[in-house]
Amino acid sequence: MKRTNTFAVRPLTDDDEQVLRELLDASAALWNEINYQRLMRYNDEDGFEGDVWDADTGQLEGQYKCVLGASTAQQVIATNSEAWRSFFRLKDEFHDPDNQQVTEHPEPPGFRGNEDDGRVFKGVIRKDAYTVEWGDRSRLEFVVGEELRDKHSSPKSRFRLEIVGDPNWPEYDDQSRLELWYDETDDVFRASQPVTVSDDAQATPLASEEAALDIGANNLVACTTTTGEQYLYEGRELFDRFRDTTREIARLQSKLSEGRYSSQRIRRLYRQRTRRRDHAQAALCRDLIERLYDEGVATVYIGGLTDVLDTHWSVETNAKTHNFWAFKQFTERLATTAEEYDISIAVRSEAWTSRECPQCGSTDRTHRHQDTLMCQCGFEGHADLTASETFLARQTVQAVRPMARPVRLEWDSHEWLEISHSHRPKQQRTDPSTVNSDGNLAAGES
Repeated sequence: MKRTNTFAVRPLTDDDEQVLRELLDASAALWNEINYQRLMRYNDEDGFEGDVWDADTGQLEGQYKCVLGASTAQQVIATNSEAWRSFFRLKDEFHDPDNQQVTEHPEPPGFRGNEDDGRVFKGVIRKDAYTVEWGDRSRLEFVVGEELRDKHSSPKSRFRLEIVGDPNWPEYDDQSRLELWYDETDDVFRASQPVTVSDDAQATPLASEEAALDIGANNLVACTTTTGEQYLYEGRELFDRFRDTTREIARLQSKLSEGRYSSQRIRRLYRQRTRRRDHAQAALCRDLIERLYDEGVATVYIGGLTDVLDTHWSVETNAKTHNFWAFKQFTERLATTAEEYDISIAVRSEAWTSRECPQCGSTDRTHRHQDTLMCQCGFEGHADLTASETFLARQTVQAVRPMARPVRLEWDSHEWLEISHSHRPKQQRTDPSTVNSDGNLAAGES
């Protein structure tokens, strides 16, 4: 299984911090130079002949390897190549009339920073050029170029950083390239380590129950299981924060001087908005899958994106689905989390489930007012939970047990908690952040 360890790292001295900044700055500069050459060729600019793959990567590698090291310079170039290949693939999918997943025209890979605001500190280390040690002296060590070797306090020729906190996956069979970046929002350096985990770490479903999810415009997920459990993840407050940040970005953009399209503040807001969404989304997937695993669920049905847009389309709903909710990203994250528990994810059509009355089966006599679905036959119930129950009944041959009182959850910026009118009231929480803690001592010898 492919998983990722994400953690904060700390330089041991002020000199080490300067070395790290120089390394990430050089990595961003190399990315920008190779990206510029490819973008000019893509746009058929005068003086840049051939296609994007004709850029002189060898000359750039030689120019930057004295700072980055040859392996890191090669990896930066390879990562940029991957970004361009991904762009061309998405472009083909966008123009494919049979593909409904890519709904917005993709853009070529962007630059890491600009002339006005400086470069974005971000780099990548080849898989065989770094080591990670977990424990009382958790540390990250990697190769740097000759120009930086005498500037840091680490022993030998490798540069050492202290790791803050513990990994999700300390034991793994293989690791992939490491990404390093400076998080301006929290004023901390972070690292991302993709790893391959043994299948032995995969759990086995406790039974063969099934569940169905309704992706809503206001409630993020409504879930019904064949065991009779229902879960509702409310998203209005999350989307309001997302929309407020979007409006602030637009306000700041309107004040930019002619010819400028972004600023350091705007980029920081974009990053904040994305991080909040991704954090809530990842936590939702984890919370939901763990609940379903405990219920013995082995298969989860999820409706396709086209059905959501066809039945609920509006400017606001479209913004929620594409920008805030990031539907494709959610389904991929849900599938990745479910894989740990050997739970299958199946995408099926859920057309008309949000309008179908479960009591009489009518779709033209129903009416929805906010979260309530009403029918002329007398039925009245929660629209999204009803839709997930109807969706499940269409997919399974199992008898769906009588519904228990739904578990309602809301996001408190850190985790999903049951709200007061659910089974249990919200509990007081403490800040789990390790960024400002003492962390793990990593100053000893390897």
